[in-house]
Amino acid sequence: MPAPRLRTTPLPGIGVQYELTTRRHDTLSVIAHRDRKRTLHVHHDEAPDSAGICLVLTGAEALSLADALLPGHNNPNLLHTSDFGLLASQITIAGTSYWNGRTLGETRMRTETGASIVAVMRRSHAIPSPGRDFRLHGGDIVIVIGTREGVDGAHAILERG
Repeated sequence: MPAPRLRTTPLPGIGVQYELTTRRHDTLSVIAHRDRKRTLHVHHDEAPDSAGICLVLTGAEALSLADALLPGHNNPNLLHTSDFGLLASQITIAGTSYWNGRTLGETRMRTETGASIVAVMRRSHAIPSPGRDFRLHGGDIVIVIGTREGVDGAHAILERG
């Protein structure tokens, strides 16, 4: 996969716009205003003029977000193979996902893969140990733990379009 390209567009009198298109054809756009505010937009390529999400961040909030995106925040104990041969992985549920609005039980994750869903991140909230009646929503980040094969199976199930 080629390295992602960050496009930069000067916005005279406003600031600079940065755009990154993901492998799923979503575009993340950040407008860096001259007054240090940041406006964050996320949209799908099919509708570039309508943002699915639009956030206005203060300079301090933008710095906090940038800090959270730095590689130093990836705790190897949480996201990499452990001494027990288990792996933890994050799987994002797309807004257009088959699973958007369906329950965890419907995924049959544990039965089909042996992997366990240990938490779901929704917006800025962690939901630990969600039950089988928990409904998934677009934008949820599902935390799965299992063997390499189980985690790969979980990705195949949850990334179903």
